[in-house]
Parts: sequence; C-alpha cells; structure tokens
Amino acid sequence: MGVISNGTTLLDAGAIDSGVATGAMTLIKTLTASSSTNLSFVDGASSVVLDNTYKEYVFKYINIHPANDDVNFSVNFRDGGSAYDATKTSTYFRSNHHEDNSATSLAYDGSLDLAQVTGVQGLTENSGNDADQSTSGYIHLFDPSNTTFVKHYRSENNTTLGGNISVNNFVAGYCNVTAAIDGVQFSFSAGAIASGTIKMYGIK
Repeated sequence: MGVISNGTTLLDAGAIDSGVATGAMTLIKTLTASSSTNLSFVDGASSVVLDNTYKEYVFKYINIHPANDDVNFSVNFRDGGSAYDATKTSTYFRSNHHEDNSATSLAYDGSLDLAQVTGVQGLTENSGNDADQSTSGYIHLFDPSNTTFVKHYRSENNTTLGGNISVNNFVAGYCNVTAAIDGVQFSFSAGAIASGTIKMYGIK
C-alpha cells in the first residue's frame, strides 16, 4: 500500500519496496559439503548474486565438520580475476570453556589477526573432527560491489576444539581494496570440509 494524501499518491508501494531498506533476509544459495576442498560463492555462477542487489550479505555456516583434526576454518575474498587474495586487515578474539570445567578464558589473539595480508582470514582455530564436533556461525560482508570504499566484514561462531573445548570466536576487519568483491570462499587449513552447509543471504 502506498502513501496517499488528498487523493494524490505521494509514494507507491513498489517504490517503498525497491528503495527503502527493510532488513529482510533473502536466501540466495545453499551449498552442502561432501569431502569438499572448499565451498565457493561466486557472482554469476550457479545462481549466486554478489553485487549491488543487496548492501549486505550474510553467510551462515552450519555444522561444518573437518576431515582432519585440529584445523582452522577460514574465509577469503576475490576482488576480480580468479584468485581469492583480497588484502585484509582484521582483529580476532575469543572466549573458551573446557568441557571438563577445568579452565576458561577471554583473550585477544594477535597470531590470528591480519595486517595487510592476502592469505585466508581464520574464523576458528583447532576445530576438532570427532563425530560430535563441528563449527557453526556466520559472517557478514558489507556492500561488496562498492568501488569507492573498503569492504567491511564481521564474524561470530562457536566451534568445538579437538581437545573438547567450546570456543566462541569473534573476527572483524576489512578488505583493503576499492575493487568489487565478487567471490567468497570457505576452507580448512588442511584437509577437506567433510560435511556441513553454508547458506548465503542478501539483506536489503
């Protein structure tokens, strides 16, 4: 329904839908791992939309299970070409709690932040591959098609370490490029993604 005053349409419903941020999440693509080297979302490939259709994209990873034990789950971004090597600067901190209640901690981890690095952005560390261990969380990517500003991202997840420790990881940073980000790729530091699902959403 539009906005009408004295019988004159001031703003129609279509204009509202197309021009005003609503916060609604639209599912764009779901990828399911099965001993996969990586899971990649590339603009224009396999019905993936990663352009100015949305100002914010969210990737939810659900029960990501590694083939190898004690490996890091990570993400990287493509800024044109074929390589996932966008330059990144970021922060990384975490809280943890041991399953046997023997220890807890909250700490910044300078070994997992990035300073103008083209390699992967770690989202977890030492993820376990026991039958009951996995990683779940999300990462937000803001305005990836913008060619004026850097591309910000932030992530939160929970993972079970190989040593039976619950770890809540927080990552935030930016791709220090003005080129559009047109691809997002998830992988482990070693071995395959044995199973799990990643869902890509657009937010208006």
